Amino acid sequence: QVQLVESGGGSVQPGGSLRLSCAASGYSSSSGCMAWFRPYLGNEREGVAGICSEGIRTYAEAVKGRFTISRDNSKNTVYLQMNGRKPGGTATYYCAAGGFGLALATYSMWGQGTQVTVSS
Repeated sequence: QVQLVESGGGSVQPGGSLRLSCAASGYSSSSGCMAWFRPYLGNEREGVAGICSEGIRTYAEAVKGRFTISRDNSKNTVYLQMNGRKPGGTATYYCAAGGFGLALATYSMWGQGTQVTVSS
């Protein structure tokens, strides 16, 4: 059974940094793609960053240059380094596995999410 556990959420001031982690069990981070998503327009989710087995990284335009996705295959963990956070209230960031790039519909394995608040 695949389990994805996110951590690292919290509060950060605008312009600040935060690093999220997603630890996978029952799934090898080196075998496919893993990605981070966040809420978008109500019940939808938008892809933030993804990393695939070949090391190919994909970013949403809104976070390019500020966010970095990486992984440690020895720990089966994917990270999302978020720098230069913009004000935006509170959002839950979700880790997903087994899909492709930032294509939401291709991901079937999801974590419970970790909450990030950007506020002064």
